[in-house]
Amino acid sequence: MEMTFRQKYFGNSAFYRRVANLAIPSMLQQLLSSAMGIVDTIMVSWIGAVSAVGTGSQLEAICVTIAFGVMEGVGIFAAQFFGAGDYHNMRRTFGLAVLLNGSIGLAWLLAITLAGRSIVSFYVKDPAVISQAMEYLNIVRFSYPLTCIAFTYNYMFRCMHKTTVPMFLSILAMGCNCFFNYVLIFGKLGFPQLGVAGAAWGTLIAQSVSVLCYVTYTIRKKVPFIGPLREMLSLDSHFVGPIMQRTWPTICNEAFFSFGASMFIKAYGLLGTTITDAYYVGNTITNIFFSVCNGVSVASGMILGAELGHGDRDRAITESRWFLSLAVILMAAVTIFIISASGPMVSLFGLKDAAVIGIARGVVRVASVRISMRLLVVVIFSALRAGGDSRFLMVLDSGVMWAVGIPLAYFLIVGLGMTNFVQIFLLVQLEQVVRIAIGMRRFVSNRWAVNLTGLVS
Repeated sequence: MEMTFRQKYFGNSAFYRRVANLAIPSMLQQLLSSAMGIVDTIMVSWIGAVSAVGTGSQLEAICVTIAFGVMEGVGIFAAQFFGAGDYHNMRRTFGLAVLLNGSIGLAWLLAITLAGRSIVSFYVKDPAVISQAMEYLNIVRFSYPLTCIAFTYNYMFRCMHKTTVPMFLSILAMGCNCFFNYVLIFGKLGFPQLGVAGAAWGTLIAQSVSVLCYVTYTIRKKVPFIGPLREMLSLDSHFVGPIMQRTWPTICNEAFFSFGASMFIKAYGLLGTTITDAYYVGNTITNIFFSVCNGVSVASGMILGAELGHGDRDRAITESRWFLSLAVILMAAVTIFIISASGPMVSLFGLKDAAVIGIARGVVRVASVRISMRLLVVVIFSALRAGGDSRFLMVLDSGVMWAVGIPLAYFLIVGLGMTNFVQIFLLVQLEQVVRIAIGMRRFVSNRWAVNLTGLVS
């Protein structure tokens, strides 16, 4: 029987309850993380170190994004194994993910140790900013392996549709980060006043607490993806090969994407510290609203992956359309709210420079367009990712960034000599338009809807 428009694009109440149960905890987790990021940025703005800590945090973000690339690939199989009830292979995917992400964290720690100043100098030229950034990085670098491992645990809980666990553990870690940042940056409650180094120590302590909590909780609760080391590390070529075939493209995609994001920072840095200060403030605020994108992404990826793993391809295709219509509705709501809240939120930072304040407000308003389009993008990406369509996803994500977004930013700034950053930031969003246009063709073809559980042994 042919479906009506209502049945084709809008789900029943049970579907939206499933979405809410998965999306809301993930939204709250990122919302709290972004709120802590705002608190951190406000603290470092009081000591005049926004660009220094922002640059250092950008380098950490590259590391975490590559770790996300690992989980995008390995997590495809983890979600489908969960849907199929195959906990043995789910444990093996977790073991593989810990090995890969632990190695990435250690490699990034080594890179900062050996070439940290050169890396920072690539993005900023101000000697004072470089000095402050290195003071921050020399401490925070030791948190990178911990951050990558904590993220691995976080993602595995998502694959089990248990998004409340990482939410509560993240709240604990974020609370530690906020507390130790405050007392160590400013020397409160008898602690030494460490300034920028205090912000780094706060991050390191928080990530240590996070990993400790994840390990303790998963062992005590006997979470299904945890098992004997021999089982989790029973990784032969028949198992690892098919997984890595779909994971390498996601790792490469996130590596290129994260480095590409940093190239935008370098481009914007050509316009001066005033612009980078405004951008970091505006970006910190808009990260709050990316929590909506994150929630929709988690819910759609986990639900579609479980349906495919269960063998119900038609159901996965139907639910993908329901997610698309949900994204369209959220686009309007998010855009209106961000534009109306841009002024009051920027005022929270207590910025003194009127130019920085004006640019930051403009960045937030333009970001409303960016986030609304990103909602469509994450639904497309989640569908492709759920079915293992990782090669096309790499072209669509980092490929479009390097072919459209980055060249456009440098052309506007270097080629045309534009100095109005808000206009530049708006024009660069053409990248999202191209991504949606190409991605929708793949999405509606349904070629992404593939059951992958039979590929490994």
